[in-house]
Order: sequence, then structure tokens, then C-alpha cells
Amino acid sequence: MQTTQSKNPWLWVPSLYFGQAIPYIVANSLSVIMYKDMGLSNTDIAFYTSLLYLPWVIKPLWSPVVDLFGTKRGWTVSLQLVLAAALGAVGGTLHLPSFFMISLAVMWVMAFASATHDISADGFYMLGLRQQQQAAYVGVRSTFYRLATLAAQGPLVILAGHLSTSLGDVHQAWSIVFFVLCGLFFALCAWHQAVLPRPDTDHRATEGKEGITKPLASFFATFASFFRKRDIWLILGFILTFRLGESQLLKLVAPFLKDPVSAGGLGLTTEQYGTAYGTIGIIALTIGGLFGGYLISRLGLKRCLWLMVLAVHLPDLVFVYLSSAQPQNFGVICGFLAIEQFGYGFGFTAMLMYMIMVSEGPYKTAHYAICTGLMALGMMVPGMWSGKLQEMIGYQHFFVWTCLATIPAFAMAALVKIDPEFGKK
Repeated sequence: MQTTQSKNPWLWVPSLYFGQAIPYIVANSLSVIMYKDMGLSNTDIAFYTSLLYLPWVIKPLWSPVVDLFGTKRGWTVSLQLVLAAALGAVGGTLHLPSFFMISLAVMWVMAFASATHDISADGFYMLGLRQQQQAAYVGVRSTFYRLATLAAQGPLVILAGHLSTSLGDVHQAWSIVFFVLCGLFFALCAWHQAVLPRPDTDHRATEGKEGITKPLASFFATFASFFRKRDIWLILGFILTFRLGESQLLKLVAPFLKDPVSAGGLGLTTEQYGTAYGTIGIIALTIGGLFGGYLISRLGLKRCLWLMVLAVHLPDLVFVYLSSAQPQNFGVICGFLAIEQFGYGFGFTAMLMYMIMVSEGPYKTAHYAICTGLMALGMMVPGMWSGKLQEMIGYQHFFVWTCLATIPAFAMAALVKIDPEFGKK
């Protein structure tokens, strides 16, 4: 019998989560920087790019399909091929007269493929590793997810800024960036076809003893079993509020850093943004994520929870300071962004492990997708109106508001229930 350990997880866990992150970052972060470079308003950028979260919100509606048909491995590799094509197509739209809406439409296709890829990849992770390994490797997956964020928001943003200056055409510059991403995904598809293991448990749900032979019945059973979980209201409250402050802050970070000082921003160029937030900040976030995974594997999620909730939210005060003082020293800006990102990377590991804990059971793939869909809902709705709010009250008051918006997360952390042994090696 082939075991899940037949291939070293280091061969596929890092590249799997590097690939999972790229289209998500493109849709929800890189698009913000790109459209800001192209002169769109904060209101339009925040509203329309927040709508790109929708596929991740509603992906639980089709997540049982991944359980019912084919294998998680097959879905994962095939969807990476679709994503390569979609990224290339975005690059081809950016010189069209109505580039904004056309590129958004293509990104919607990319986002739906990416959300489905998340379902299959997360399911494959839980099938390919034992629970103890899942806890140990959650830091690894988080780290390489963040390294993808680093690649997308660091070197690629710096490249876009450099090309915009040298070519004198911001649209051409961003087209080249998307063609680079297209090539990367073709390479990831080929790599995973070669190295992903084939665990015996990777089969259709209807083939297993826990499965239900009728697909429609299995579909409803999946959702019903999730919402019958003990303390479901606490689960929903914790997931929906954990990122309430960040959901609004995240859409305005790039506009704030790039807007001129006279408009309340810090006046960074695209290349400086890629260095400060997309490189130094993401490195700090990555280190924080790796440390968070290690600490949970040693102490368990329950003992780490409050420390991690504090680490996620308190550093948001960095943006209150930056918007008030508007420092022009690039080193100072980089230092404060590194502090904020380290705290977020360290603390967000708690949410990843919490969702894994909640998803345990025969429908773990679909249940994890429901969790991530709920988390995306908590990001999408507040993010949609964050740009309009910022333009109404200014950056300084907006960042004060995002700090106040973290209060519900602290309240839910006090109520949520966690097995003291969960996550320990």
C-alpha cells in the first residue's frame, strides 16, 4: 500500500502553497497597486477589487464537487494550468480601451479557478500529511504562502515600477509582469504533476466508507454537518471577526503608501513600495508565520491564542502613527512596516490552525473550504466600502477606525473553545 509519506513533504508543500498564494495576491493585492498606478480612485479600487473576494466567499457552494469527482491531486494540477492561461490573458487586456472592466472580468475567471484550487490543495494537504505533521508544516505552508506574497508584491512590483519608468508605459509594464506570472504557473503545473504524492485516501468521497452514494445528498450532508458542529455560533463569530480591522486596512495600505504627502500619504514610488512593504515587510511577515507555526507545534493552539490575537491587531497602531507623523525617512517607514507585518504573520497562524481544527471529520476538505469562505466574506464586505470611508474621513482617522474595528476579535477570542492538546506535536 502506498503511504502518504512516500514523498518528502518538502518537495511539494512549499511549492503547493507558493502557487496557491499567487493568484489570490494578484486578485486582492497586486491589482490594487496596478490600478493605483493607472490612476483609478481609492473608492473604485477598494470596491471592485474587494468584489474579487467573492469566489473565495462562495466556494463552499461547489467545494463538495471536488470531494465527489476526481482526486484532489488531479484537480490541483489541472487548475494550475487554467490559472496560467488566465494570468496570461490579463496581461493581454491592459492596453485595451476599456482595460479596467475587461481585466477585472478576466480576473474573475482567474479568481474562481484559484478558489477551486484552494479547495483541492487544502484538501490534498490534509490527506497527504498526518495531523501532527499538519501542525508542524503549517508554519512551512504559511511561510511559502508569504514568500509568494513577497515575490508578487516585492520583486514583481519593483519590476513594474522600473519598467514603467524605462518604457514610459505603465500598461506595458504591468502586461510584462502578468506574462512572467503566466510562465511561472506553467512551470508549477509541470513540477506538481511530477512530484505530488498519490495518497491512498485521495479518492472520491462516494468511494469511501464515509461517503454517500448520491451526490446531491452528499452535497447537503456536507453543509448540514458543518452547521451542526458544536458551538457553531462561536466558530462563525471568531472566523468572521478575526480580520475585521485588517479587511479595511489592507485595501488602503498601497494607496496610503503611494499617495503624495499633500493627500495624506507617504509619497513612495512603486519601486519604493515594492521594497518597503512588498519585500522588507513580507520578509518580516514570513519570519513571523514560521515562528507562529513552531510555537503552536510546541505549546498547542490554546496556549498561544491570546498572544497571537494581540500580535495580529496591536501593530495596526503603526499606521495610526505613520498617517499622523508622515515620516519621510525611508528606513523609518521600512522599520515600522516590518514590525506590523511580523506581528500579523505570527498571529495569523492561529487562524490557520483554528480552521484546521474546526474542519476535522469525514468532510474535512469541504469544511475547510467553508471556513475559508467565511473568512473571505469577513474580508470582502468591509473592504468594499473602505475606500469610500477613507476618502470621506482621511487616512489618519481611517486608521484609527481600523484599530477600533479589531475589538470584536478580542471579544470572540475570549469566548472561543479550543482543545488544549490540539496542534501539539
